[in-house]
Amino acid sequence: MPRFRADEHIRTREDFERTYQTGRKIPGRLMLMFIGDNGLDRARLGIAATRKIGGAVIRNRAKRLARELFRHHTPTGGLDVVIVPRREMLDAPYDTLEAEFRALLDRRHERRRARGVTAGPARPRVHPGV
Repeated sequence: MPRFRADEHIRTREDFERTYQTGRKIPGRLMLMFIGDNGLDRARLGIAATRKIGGAVIRNRAKRLARELFRHHTPTGGLDVVIVPRREMLDAPYDTLEAEFRALLDRRHERRRARGVTAGPARPRVHPGV
């Protein structure tokens, strides 16, 4: 199995914000996923596990699960994937997590094809009051 390398991490706040603002938000039952183009030749992962889901031990477990999903099912191309774990993610069997992770990635492609878009960045969101 391939390792989760350092160059596959989203590290800067600017990269997280760019993915939130210009990427596609895809909600799931176990996790919320933001996917955006990064202009690189590889996919990167960012994880936003907040205290809302639990203490440090719980957040670290959610991050380990998200990294493992990404490592086994790394999308091709230059994508930034930000996962926001939900509390339900911690109690779900790994097979269920894998199925949802793949389904969320597929939903991004289906929506773009349905709109007739085949390449290029997603349309930026406009947030009122910002």
